[in-house]
Amino acid sequence: MAEPTYTQLRFDDLQGWLDDDHQAAFDVFTNTCRDLNDPQWEILCDFAKTNPDPRSFFEKFFHPVLIEDGDPMLFTGYFEPQLSGSREKDASYPYPIYGVPDDLVLGEPYFTRREIDEDQPLAGRGLELAWLADPVDLFFLQVQGSGRISLPDGTMMRVGYGGKNGRDYSSVGMALVDRGVFEPHQVSAAVIRDWVYQNGEEGRALLWENESYVFFREVSEVPADLGPLGAMNRSITEGRSIAVDPAFVTLGAPVWIEKEGAEPLNRLMVAQDTGSAIKGAQRADIFFGTGDDAGLEAGKIKDSGRMIVLLPTTMAHRLVVAHR
Repeated sequence: MAEPTYTQLRFDDLQGWLDDDHQAAFDVFTNTCRDLNDPQWEILCDFAKTNPDPRSFFEKFFHPVLIEDGDPMLFTGYFEPQLSGSREKDASYPYPIYGVPDDLVLGEPYFTRREIDEDQPLAGRGLELAWLADPVDLFFLQVQGSGRISLPDGTMMRVGYGGKNGRDYSSVGMALVDRGVFEPHQVSAAVIRDWVYQNGEEGRALLWENESYVFFREVSEVPADLGPLGAMNRSITEGRSIAVDPAFVTLGAPVWIEKEGAEPLNRLMVAQDTGSAIKGAQRADIFFGTGDDAGLEAGKIKDSGRMIVLLPTTMAHRLVVAHR
């Protein structure tokens, strides 16, 4: 990965800027701006509480900055699964959703996915939050990082990201590409799911190639009409929240995206989440909402384009000058 470059742009350079719903983006921005622990951001957040005109607010107090690291832009999509499950283990629901183990140390390698599945070192430790019917559902729940579980009594529980096992994320879709099973454009969550089901033990072993394992916490207190909690511990918003690499993009910052592909999208988003697979200056995961339909839409996205971070004026200027 090359040393990042910082190019200051004008709002006139943003394709479709005038056509966006700036109020919708403003509302999402103000949901998390109070969590930005920096004087420049705090001043802007305080002013946002006076209900300024949204477009004027962004144009007056921010500058667009294109951050690049040599890798091309890649947009993908993610969603909140809704799955059937139970708080109790039985023949229908044998696969556990684990909470965070008390011996997990942040940043240190823990048991691998295969070790957790085969050796069951976490079993019987009271870590089971709920149980699912399908190990592939559990795998994709971990990939998405949050989900809703429909329980037998008709109630709903919600789980959110609690931690991970300190192992690197590896794409099982790319593993199938590397084996020559599929071309890159053919890979999707549905294709991976079908291949795992059709290939028995080899299918299960494919999932083990991703050693990263996510642990959860129950967040059922989040109202059903709000999105799941993102990395800022606030609800994220369908079509307005994105996951980014915080090494390049400040969480809570507005981000203008210009997504190409079959369904182009020019829109002001807010960086409110992260993900194990989201690495690089030009890398983003768009949140599509909850349920199967959202999952189908999210699974279609693997597009090029560019994204531009909106930074407070002084901060943007200093950053660009410092990296000339």
